Amino acid sequence: MTARAYTELAVKRVTACDMAVCGLLNGASRHATIKNFFAVMSRLGDGWFWYGLMILLPLLYGQSGVALSLLMLRVGILNYIIYKIVKEVTGRARPCAVDSGIAVGAAPLDQYSFPSGHTMHAVAFSLVAIAQHGELAWMLVPFAALVALSRMILGLHYPTDVIAGGAIGALTASWMIGS
Repeated sequence: MTARAYTELAVKRVTACDMAVCGLLNGASRHATIKNFFAVMSRLGDGWFWYGLMILLPLLYGQSGVALSLLMLRVGILNYIIYKIVKEVTGRARPCAVDSGIAVGAAPLDQYSFPSGHTMHAVAFSLVAIAQHGELAWMLVPFAALVALSRMILGLHYPTDVIAGGAIGALTASWMIGS
């Protein structure tokens, strides 16, 4: 078997696993309470939670809160640029567009799934905030995890979309924290 054949086989296996996990998680959205809870988490992850946090940080921490909010804003802009470029280059259709068995639990913000921008921003904003104010971890880590999970439960992203979004968010946050 050639290297290309191995690569194609690996891609098929990852794709099948991606769809299987997405279908399993999406099945939870058939319960209205679960669907509604994760729809709220996803909606907050659209930016509302983060905008509120950026407004609140200066009130809680004074000048260091202002600096943190500005750093979060810069990370958000960088992630948005990366997000738009990667989405356009990859053009990966959302699971709900590929498989009619995947129920859409919330309106997608755009047509492509890779990477998860919600997860990218949730991870990046959380890491940046926690780096300066570790006491926020108790709130930000669970919230970021729920946002990431919501994207799969609502049928909008594959697990690899969420993993990639988290990885990109972690990289950009680490880079911005270090600069």
